[in-house]
Amino acid sequence: MNAIILAAGMGTRLRPLTNDIPKCMVKVNGVPMVERQIQFLHEANIKDITLVSGYKAERLEYLKEKYNVNIIFNEKYDTCNNIYSMVKALDIFQDTWVIEGDIYMHKNCFSQDINQSTYFAVYKQNYINEWGLKIYDNGKLQDIVIGNGTGLIMSGISFWNKQNSTLIKSRIQELINKTDYTNFFWDNAVIDIHKSLDINVTRFNYIFEIDTEKELIEVERVTDKSQH
Repeated sequence: MNAIILAAGMGTRLRPLTNDIPKCMVKVNGVPMVERQIQFLHEANIKDITLVSGYKAERLEYLKEKYNVNIIFNEKYDTCNNIYSMVKALDIFQDTWVIEGDIYMHKNCFSQDINQSTYFAVYKQNYINEWGLKIYDNGKLQDIVIGNGTGLIMSGISFWNKQNSTLIKSRIQELINKTDYTNFFWDNAVIDIHKSLDINVTRFNYIFEIDTEKELIEVERVTDKSQH
């Protein structure tokens, strides 16, 4: 089991906090988001961690020595969405946790015990332009709908077993080879083939996506600093 952290983005909406650091290095309650993720992975005894860097990549180099993290550089970080970051890590995408670097976790959802492909979801009211997850009564994924609504949305954390990751890799390669992929996210590949995959959806209330300074302030307000 391993983990891929997608951390190539520029975080323009978090400026000036991201003028000199990548978005994943923004601190929440005093700890960079990416370090919090790595610490939780280590707590779950997941030590094989690869980070895909891009914007201000040099600021992430210290993670190699501090946490023994592997780092791959995405040279297209400023022209492509995160599908190309996954392309850079496809060789290791198998029994893998995939984590977006701008996700803050208040509690740990990582585990060695998981073996079923799973989207970790959060509940959000009146969301706009989010990746909504529709589920069957048994908790299996029914559909992925990008748009507006109220309900479960992707949190930015998922796990993929070998069987499903093999199919997703093939679809990513098809998209890269046959289409203009610059505006695609890696989950677009999942959308295309999700009906042939067996995916659980698990709600987890302690994951926060931080895109703006206002969201950062709100997350720090609602999380219990005593646990940091």
